[in-house]
Amino acid sequence: MGNAGGTSKIEVDSIQKAITEYASWIDYKALSPQAIHSAKAGTIDTLGALICGFFGEPCQIARDLAATMPNPAGATVIGTRFKCAPDIAAFVNGTTARYAELTDIYHPPGSAVAHPSDTLTPILAAAEYAQASGKDFITAVVLGYEVCLQMAHVFRNEAFDNTNLGCIGSAVGSAKVLSLTPEQLSHCISMAVVPNNVLKQARRGQKTMFKAVAAGQAGRAGVFAALLARAGMEGPHLPFEGKAGWCDHVGGGRFTLGAMGGENMPFKITQTRIKNRPAAGPAIAAILAAEKLAPLDIANIRNIVIEVHQLAKNNTAPGERPWPLGSREDADHSTPFLIAATLRDRTVTLRTFDEAHLTDPGLRELMQKVDVVVNPEFTRAYETLPQQHRARLTVTTADGKQHVAEAGGDEDDLAAPRTDAQIERKFREMTEGYLGATRVTRLLETLWNLEEIRDVAHIAPEFRLA
Repeated sequence: MGNAGGTSKIEVDSIQKAITEYASWIDYKALSPQAIHSAKAGTIDTLGALICGFFGEPCQIARDLAATMPNPAGATVIGTRFKCAPDIAAFVNGTTARYAELTDIYHPPGSAVAHPSDTLTPILAAAEYAQASGKDFITAVVLGYEVCLQMAHVFRNEAFDNTNLGCIGSAVGSAKVLSLTPEQLSHCISMAVVPNNVLKQARRGQKTMFKAVAAGQAGRAGVFAALLARAGMEGPHLPFEGKAGWCDHVGGGRFTLGAMGGENMPFKITQTRIKNRPAAGPAIAAILAAEKLAPLDIANIRNIVIEVHQLAKNNTAPGERPWPLGSREDADHSTPFLIAATLRDRTVTLRTFDEAHLTDPGLRELMQKVDVVVNPEFTRAYETLPQQHRARLTVTTADGKQHVAEAGGDEDDLAAPRTDAQIERKFREMTEGYLGATRVTRLLETLWNLEEIRDVAHIAPEFRLA
């Protein structure tokens, strides 16, 4: 490898080399029909989630910032007529897609939690900028997911956030649609890995709007790394395995990547799961159980016990009562709040997180009647294959009667794959109120036939809201 003048030699480590070779090899013909279909389903779901989150406060702030940096030759801030540099568009669109907590999740046994669709809107920004075809975009999405999720299986450091995995996937997918050479691609990987590592503090303790912004920041960094490499910038040598590299200081130790998708190996994108409620994945089983008992007169409830698996307890109900609730970002990751709201309102929607709900004294009081306990059987069901997200809710009313409901192991389980009909129904629920039924039908037809599009730059304008 050399610099722009071809005079220097840069050391390349084995992980950097493996990702570069894989990304250089893969093309549309190497994809399985299942991977192609999953990429289209993921695109539908992620863009729907973006429209759903469009008016969120951090999304508005991100758009306002982008508006100060126009670039008519760049990429679209989706939902608007505005274009800016592709990395800034990646930042805005990545933040907006993640905001509503409706994007996909990946967490099979032995893997770190990942939200691989964090890579999708950044790759779309780069693809629009490059005027890439639908087939090229699909290939880059499958690639971005593959790299992100392969890294999830070797990521072992609780001090760093999973959005770092999305940064690497965004960088490699963007490099693909920008047609980087293998040498440039290797530099791109290094410039994504070394300078961009989000701390887990982004979603620990009292949460702020940066919980969603972290995904946008990671996507921006990935696209920017690809743009830098295309311009001739060199990345640091040995980004993963060097003395101060990612493996030892971020990843949690040395590792070897697993076999990548293709040539009879399944692609990771086919193993991601699409959410059916706007909340943290580990809390969804509790919501589904509560829906079976709702609505209840919350003033008549004496106490509530929710049994969950260990990760659900760790991520959505750490500590003990009194349960804190400081922000919308706390609420969608709070099992006590989500159960209280479901028991009163029948389910959880985006309206569940408005100011009226967050400040409602009845819901806040009911939250404090919730006990979250770990059920070892549910933990085993979560940590083995086939995976199940199980929960059991017991509500005791003032007259001493107990009402019990369970969730998990059926077609609503978060681990269950979604049918095309379910994906379309969710997309309509997320978008029809903003775009209208006719436009949504047209968008679905376009996105299910994404491989036929000659230039993906035509996609973003179809989602225009303002």
